[in-house]
Formats: sequence, structure tokens, C-alpha cells
Amino acid sequence: MVESMACGEGKEELKEQPRTDENEHGNEVEELPLNVLGTKADPPDEPQKRWTWKWSVIFLCFYGFMAQLKPGEPFITPHLLSAEKNFTRKQVTNEINPVLTYSYMAVLVPVFLLTDYLRYKPVLVLQSMSHVSIWLLLLLGTSLLEMQFMEFFYGITMAARVAYSSYIFSLVPASVYQKVASYSRSSVLLGVFTSSVMGQLCISLGGITYGTLSAISLGFVSFGLLLSGCLPWPKRSLFFNQSHLEEERRIAAQSELDKIKPDGKAVKALSSSDSSGCTASWTNSVFIQMLKELRNVVKVHNLRLWSLWWVFNSTGYYLVVFYVHILWNKVYAATEQKYVYNGGVEAASTLLGAITSFAAGFVKIRWNVWSELVIGVITAAQAALLLLMDTTDNIWVCYVAYALFRGFYQFLVPVATFQIASSLNKQLCALVFGVNTFLGTILKTIVTLIVADKRGLALPVHSQFFVYFFYFTLLTVVYLGCAVWVIVHHYRIQRQEQVPTEVTIPVELGAVEMPASETDPLANGNAVKT
Repeated sequence: MVESMACGEGKEELKEQPRTDENEHGNEVEELPLNVLGTKADPPDEPQKRWTWKWSVIFLCFYGFMAQLKPGEPFITPHLLSAEKNFTRKQVTNEINPVLTYSYMAVLVPVFLLTDYLRYKPVLVLQSMSHVSIWLLLLLGTSLLEMQFMEFFYGITMAARVAYSSYIFSLVPASVYQKVASYSRSSVLLGVFTSSVMGQLCISLGGITYGTLSAISLGFVSFGLLLSGCLPWPKRSLFFNQSHLEEERRIAAQSELDKIKPDGKAVKALSSSDSSGCTASWTNSVFIQMLKELRNVVKVHNLRLWSLWWVFNSTGYYLVVFYVHILWNKVYAATEQKYVYNGGVEAASTLLGAITSFAAGFVKIRWNVWSELVIGVITAAQAALLLLMDTTDNIWVCYVAYALFRGFYQFLVPVATFQIASSLNKQLCALVFGVNTFLGTILKTIVTLIVADKRGLALPVHSQFFVYFFYFTLLTVVYLGCAVWVIVHHYRIQRQEQVPTEVTIPVELGAVEMPASETDPLANGNAVKT
């Protein structure tokens, strides 16, 4: 997930603070602004420490690449619908796939909090164990319940992505956040691309079965599990694990008190500070203060706009991604496995998404004026592509439309990330992205329950894509309507600033001569007050 990785890239990101003498300035930490609260200045970048975190980043990027090597992933749906598993399209659409959305929503908040509290590594190990469980169930499972458990573990792996994306910030100095974030993101995209190409080559040229491809994927994720156990354990995190900083300041203050008052009064003061610190440690924690700051986020137009885009458009995007493989199977049910090109299409769409994400960094426009228009035009294009996918009988048209749909979404992701992250500090940025993701997951669960689940409408896949087309069309109308209002309002204010309200004739002010009677001093030496 890109959201946490970009939190260190904004203009309000943590900066290195000069180290001060705690004995002389013991209370300065209490007065720090929120954007540096709970953080500590990076120590001098000594050569030994610099090489330590560099090797940690290299190993983490290697792990990120290897964790994405699952060549059977683009072919999970064809595998379930094949003679090897023999599930019906209705079972996959209305009973198996919806479990992924429900699982993701159920574990997202606990995983988000545990990621920070346990300092990342245990959650990455849990993610790797869930990957192993997925491919074991795909390889050995035969019942509907086992496939639903497979989707449950898949939801855990999706929720745990936040651990990888935020882990890297706990290893390196704040001055290199943006650089290492690009490294970790690139390693993940390269892993997804390599995995998709590998899977397609195995199916089209190697002629192997879906079961064999699942066994190969199981081997890769098992190696990833071993790598996750070798990851370094960070000593700090974003929200929790900050108490040691307060403890260090308290001990330093106590040592100073011992020098000033060696008669035992300092011990009494220390005990009283312990009792008050225990009760206030939770209410004064960084996490609670970030929750309080969320009230101000919704008041900022730019943050509100891009957060709403993140919630609503990501919901539609992931619903399309979750069900598009079923649509492809409906449009073209290949009689031979070598004619299934899911892996190639996923590789091409991943590459296109990486290119559009890179290109977005070079777009220079006034986003405070044109954001709604850009979002509206791109959302309209995505709606048209969904209608094309839903109505075409040509599988290659469907493939191209899907790749373009993903490319448009990936173009706006870095824009939204920067627009949100540039106005927030690192902790609040991570929390905002977490809240946006959670709200999007709730909306996605509601839509899935109504549209796809067998307890709801249980619509077939073509009808679902028509619903998604209507969803994006509705968003387009809202965005374009807001764009018209914002642009008209902007140019109206600009016109008012250029035209003066009234014509004024300049008057030269000169000194006013006072009568001599008013300037003569009184007997007491004071002049007359006029």
C-alpha cells in the first residue's frame, strides 16, 4: 500500500532537530509542536550506523520482492473454475469472493494497531504465514469452506501490507524517507510484474497445470516466511513504543534533582511524577493526540477532497479488481489453459500503472483549482471503460480496457498521496490514510453484501459490472459539478481582485499650521491639548 510510505514525503515531514542538553532544557519537549511530538532527532549519521540501516533497507526490499513472487496468483479464479477444483461460477462469485472483503474489514483495524504496537516484524511474519496458508488450501483443499478460509487468509495478507510499507521508516533517518520509500515501492512493483510474467510463461509455454503452479507459489511464499523471520526488529514506531523517550527524559531530570536536592525530596517528587505519569501516559500518547487532530483535517478543503476520492474511488477500483477475472472467464471461457492470459494482462497493467504513477510526478498544475476537474474526467474515463468491459464480447478489448482502468487509478494515487501527506506530519498522515482505508473497506463491504453476496442480490458478474459503471458515473457527476463550482468561484474572486471597488482621487497631505495661541506653552510648561 502506498499510503503509509508517502507519509514521510510531505513538506511537514519530520526534520532533524539539533540535539540539546536535557539537563538544561528538560521541559522543552513538552512545548514541541505536533509535527515532532513523540519523535527523536536522528543521531549523527556515523559510517557504521549508516551501513547498518542501508543493509537493513536492502534486505527489506529483497523481502518485498520475494514476498510478491506468487506466479499462481493471477490464475486463482481460473483454477477454482477449472476441472481440478470444479466450482461453479456462481459459487465463486457469490460465496467465495465476498469472504475476502469481509475478512479484510474485520482484521484491518486490529492489524493496523498491532503493526505499530508490535513494531512491524510480527505482523510481517503473520502475513507470510497467511500466504503459506493460502497456497496450502489452494493446493490441498477441495470443499467450499476451505476456499472460503483461503479468502479469509487472503484478507489478512492485504491488511498486513501496511506493515511493510511503514516498516522501512522505522529503520532509516528522516532525511532519506522519500528515497527509501521509492526503493521499497519499486521492489514490490517489480515483484508483482516478475510474478505475473513468470506465471504466464509457465502456463502458456511450460504447459503446467494450475495445481503445479500453486505448488511453485507455495515454495516461493515458504521462502518468504523464512526471510520474514530474519528481518531486523525496529526499536521505535509511529504511535506506540514512545514511552522510553519519556523515561529517558524523566531519569535525566531525576539525576539533576538528586544533584540539587540530595535530602530525599527529589525521590518524593519522582514518585509523584510516576503516579501522575501512569494515569496520563495513555491520554497524552501520540495516538490519542492524533485522533483529536482528525477533527481539523476534515475542515481543510484539499484534504477533504482527496480523502473522499480515496474512500469512494478505491472502493470501486478494488471491487473491479476482485471480480474482473470472473468476467474474463465469462467473456472467454478458454478450453485450454495456455490460452488464459491473466498473468500477461496483470503484468502489463502493473507496468502501465508504474509508468502513469511516475508520470504523475511531472504534472504541474494548480491542484487547488483543477483537482475536481481532473478527478471528474478520469472517473468518467473509468466509467466508460467499465461499460466497455461489461458489453464487449472480445476478450482482448476487455483486457485492454482493464489495463487502462488500472492505469488511470494508479495515475491519481501518487497525486492523492502527495496532496494529503504534504499537509500533515508523519503520524497524522499514517492515521489519515488508515482511516480512509477503513472507511473505504466499510463501503466496499456494504456494496459486496448488497450486490455480490448470496444473502443479498447475488447478481451475476455482468450485472455487477453494470452496477460499478453506474457507481463511477454517479461519482463523475458529483466531481464535475464540484469542478464547475470551484472554477467559477475561483475566477469570480480573481476578477473582483483585479477591478477596484471605487475610484479615489489621491490627496496630498501637508502639515497643518496651528495658531500661535495654541502652540504657546502654558505656565507649567505644557502645550494645549487639541
